[in-house]
Amino acid sequence: MAAAIMAAEQEAAKGGGRNRGGVQRVEGKLRASVEKGDYYEAHQMYRTLFFRYMSQGKHAEARELMYSGALLFFSHNQQNSAADLSMLVLESLEKSDAKVADDLLENLAKLFSLMDPNSPERVAFVSRALKWSSGGSGKLGHPKLHQLLAITLWKDGEGCANMLVEYSSSRGYRSEVDMFVAQAVLQFLCLKNKTSASVVFTTYTQKHPSIEKGPPFVQPLLNFIWFLLLAVDGGKLTVFTVLCEQYQPSLKRDPMYNEYLDRIGQLFFGVPPKQTSSYVTEGMRTADEMLSFTHTNVRRNTADRSTAGAGTSVGTGNFLSFCFFCGFGFGFF
Repeated sequence: MAAAIMAAEQEAAKGGGRNRGGVQRVEGKLRASVEKGDYYEAHQMYRTLFFRYMSQGKHAEARELMYSGALLFFSHNQQNSAADLSMLVLESLEKSDAKVADDLLENLAKLFSLMDPNSPERVAFVSRALKWSSGGSGKLGHPKLHQLLAITLWKDGEGCANMLVEYSSSRGYRSEVDMFVAQAVLQFLCLKNKTSASVVFTTYTQKHPSIEKGPPFVQPLLNFIWFLLLAVDGGKLTVFTVLCEQYQPSLKRDPMYNEYLDRIGQLFFGVPPKQTSSYVTEGMRTADEMLSFTHTNVRRNTADRSTAGAGTSVGTGNFLSFCFFCGFGFGFF
């Protein structure tokens, strides 16, 4: 197989209009090798051809071959080989005079989206890709590439959570540690993506160094999000209404929260669109009656820690009472 590939590659090296046809034949033979399961041999041949093309100044051909090879290996779940060829795609860009273009940025974003989120190569890849896209100017990378990468991370709940942990830890205020994940969870729910919302919340709260293990959490807003995710599964409007009422001080920290909740109320709790502006306050009489035991029989913990930030509304005692009222963990749903 190796001899056949090298023969095809020699034909591809000939000039003229036949050059692309020769490259396609090389790709065809390499694809056949991968399809047969000869992953190691095919990987090594890709690398051999890459360095040969690069030494001949055929940077575009080397890049195209590595890109198609990486996609092929990804399709066969050969993450290590695919990641290696992806890095060679970047190397071809770094060593050539290729200008930043939309199609190249989209190719890089495509490779990034297919990499295992836990792969160490993924971090190195995105770092080098951003550096190349900045044109060596020392900037943080091309805006379009940032946008494409962000879309990938946003679709991947765990990746999104890891990104939020890193960003919050390095650039955010400690008092706003809860707001980073709250924004993400609410937006995922507005997209009716419950799975990613749950993954983001769980991963973020487990990995963030400034968040103590919960629930219950020190930050009331995190308790609200935890309750909300459970309420979405239950689908009971009364529970949703009570939850929003009890945590209004926390929800007032960002004016967008109630707008997100308007949409969530429509999607998961049957709130009519034209009534969304008042759904939080409607039914509060019933909610107050049903929660009266919380205020009379359970001592309010008014000392939610100062690190919780603004909007403290439900202490640990009320957290447990709210669990009982809503049936969370008691099989009432």
